[in-house]
Amino acid sequence: MTEKFVSSTKTNEDTKTILQRITLAGLVGNLVLSAFKLFAGIEGSSGAMVSDAIHSISDVFTTLIALLGVRISQKAADQEHPYGHERFECVASLLLGGLLLATGLGIGKAGIGNIYTCGRESAAAPGMIALVAAVVSIVSKEAMYQYTRHYAKVLNSAAFMADAWHHRSDALSSIGSFTGIAGAMLGFPVLDSVASVVICLLIIKVSIDILKDSIVKMLDTSCGADYEKTLSDYIAVQDDVVRVDTLRSRMFGNKAYIDLSIQIDGSLPLWEAHAIAERIHDNVERHFLDIKHIAIHLNPADLQLKQTGRFIKADQDLLN
Repeated sequence: MTEKFVSSTKTNEDTKTILQRITLAGLVGNLVLSAFKLFAGIEGSSGAMVSDAIHSISDVFTTLIALLGVRISQKAADQEHPYGHERFECVASLLLGGLLLATGLGIGKAGIGNIYTCGRESAAAPGMIALVAAVVSIVSKEAMYQYTRHYAKVLNSAAFMADAWHHRSDALSSIGSFTGIAGAMLGFPVLDSVASVVICLLIIKVSIDILKDSIVKMLDTSCGADYEKTLSDYIAVQDDVVRVDTLRSRMFGNKAYIDLSIQIDGSLPLWEAHAIAERIHDNVERHFLDIKHIAIHLNPADLQLKQTGRFIKADQDLLN
């Protein structure tokens, strides 16, 4: 489930539009679906569908939590948070992962309890409307998962990725409801409980992945070797860069901080060296929109390396 750290091409205007779309789709979709499933559960005498409806109602709150986390993370730096607020999104993602874990454990506990008590009590078979509601829920929640996941990747948002998986957990829960309702209609009510336990394990796995991803992004973890190589290759071909000495990256929520050391002509005056660093700084932040800041340290290039370094690099590239 964990998504790799990738560069984004979105603008601030795009972000606001996407947030409005995701929030509207999540809130309206879940409210309408919850109302329909609650009606179907009561009318169709299905306890599984009523529980499923309550699960869908919880998705309304997860969408609001995700939106709040992303909105706070986009606030400008202030005196108390000079490096910005990006990690607030990780906090929201941790909260969503915890809620998803609690949901999975709750489904599993109920499923195991029902397995032990199955057969001791007789109940009326659910009506067809409950089965139809389960099918509608599966299709709707999977569509909401795909929609939210797509835009979560565009935003590089851990919080909305967690919200997307909460939609899928609801789809999985509805699959369990469908299996249980169909089984009860065919005379095998225990299938509902067995399916719930399986779904519980899947939801717990997803919640652990979400929690792990959020913790990683709060611990200044590297953006990854592939990301650093792409960035290093881009910087190495900039004008006046003789060589990239070191490049280190760290994740700060859904943003990246970069520490860079490069070699340039050591005989250049200070003002010209500073201008080169500023140009590289601006080019990198303009090309890699997920980089919040890049700190550049300049080293004077060895004279021999300055004269032959580019040719040596070219020859090495040919040999490789």
